[in-house]
Amino acid sequence: MIITNFKTYEQATGDKALELAQIHDAIAKETGADIRIAVQAIDLKNVAKMVTIPVLAQHVDPVHFGSATGHIVPESVFMAGGAGTLLNHSERRLEREVLRQSIARAKEVGLMTIVCAATPEEGASFLEFDPDFIAVEPPELIGGTISVSNAQPEIVENAAKLIGSAKLLVGAGIKNGDDVRIAMKLGARGVLLASGVTKSSDPRAVLMDLVSGLS
Repeated sequence: MIITNFKTYEQATGDKALELAQIHDAIAKETGADIRIAVQAIDLKNVAKMVTIPVLAQHVDPVHFGSATGHIVPESVFMAGGAGTLLNHSERRLEREVLRQSIARAKEVGLMTIVCAATPEEGASFLEFDPDFIAVEPPELIGGTISVSNAQPEIVENAAKLIGSAKLLVGAGIKNGDDVRIAMKLGARGVLLASGVTKSSDPRAVLMDLVSGLS
């Protein structure tokens, strides 16, 4: 599984978000790879109706319809065509109880949940909330030039033992097929990445290389 987080990069916003999403969609159809994307809330509906791959929100709040100005209601994500949500990303950390409630609300609506964690131990502690996937991303490697697969392979191995391969995603510095291949060999189900694709001058080529690491 490959999940690209579009973050709030200019290269992945508005019309450019749709263009990038369609590249992901085309490669998923061409290769049969499990590819998913996480887009900004304002782009979600427009993107989801134009592609067949799962489109995730980058965040939801543990709220219901009503008086919650500025929050992202899980039902709204579902109604817009969203398939799931990221939660607790390093750029949007949540208090533990808020995270528990957010996962519960997302599950009520039928959204897949991917919870981010800074360490294998933190990730394992989230198992009690029963998210669909847990993405372990060492903060010091996020956005860097060296992947967690190469810099700290022991983190991936430990995470696989503590969390289990079925739920484990890894991220931070993932850039190419070799990074994906190593992560999978060490016990990950897939990878979560962002700038390696979104900031690339040739995202199609990068994605094709990443997909090669899944086999």
